[in-house]
Amino acid sequence: MYLPKSFHETRIDVLHALIRAYSFGAVVMHGAEGFVANHLPFELVSDTLLHGHVARGNELAQADGAPVLVIFKAADGYISPNWYPSKHETGREVPTWNYAVVHVHGRLRVTDDKAWLRQLLERLTDRHEADQPKPWHVSDAPEDHIEKMLQAIVGIEIAIDRIEGKFKLSQNHPDANRAGVVRGLGARAGRRDGELADLMQQAEERRSER
Repeated sequence: MYLPKSFHETRIDVLHALIRAYSFGAVVMHGAEGFVANHLPFELVSDTLLHGHVARGNELAQADGAPVLVIFKAADGYISPNWYPSKHETGREVPTWNYAVVHVHGRLRVTDDKAWLRQLLERLTDRHEADQPKPWHVSDAPEDHIEKMLQAIVGIEIAIDRIEGKFKLSQNHPDANRAGVVRGLGARAGRRDGELADLMQQAEERRSER
């Protein structure tokens, strides 16, 4: 990944926070017919491990030991040069795109351990059901149905060898321009504009703490 210094995020706590907040990752692997990509939810269980699961028919289920890249992406959006005060002073600005991503490089391990799988499914379900008025639990389904579902999947564990982040959030612009972008995102109020503005404001807070 191209990583200009101003956008290179190295703080592990910040990278982990993005993974936890945007845990639906894209897993890229080089298979028999070239690159393949799969999209699935993950759990970051430690500084060095990701857990997930896939259907038995998925290429990943037959890829024990393979090197993989997992991409986690937060909110992103088009940035208009009209939002920069400097544009109105000099005209010397162009459109861009703001975003934040984390790339995890590691090695895949496939597991068929049903107890491991069930515990993972329970943790994932409890996490994503937590904001529901009446959370659904794995134990709510008939046991024979859960057993059937467990037979159809395998667990995957990715041992993290390297992690890198790119947070392109207008850090290469002066304070006034960054504030203009946050205002512009608020006024546009698109699908993920509020999330992107929040990411920018969080980055500002981290800069002020340094």
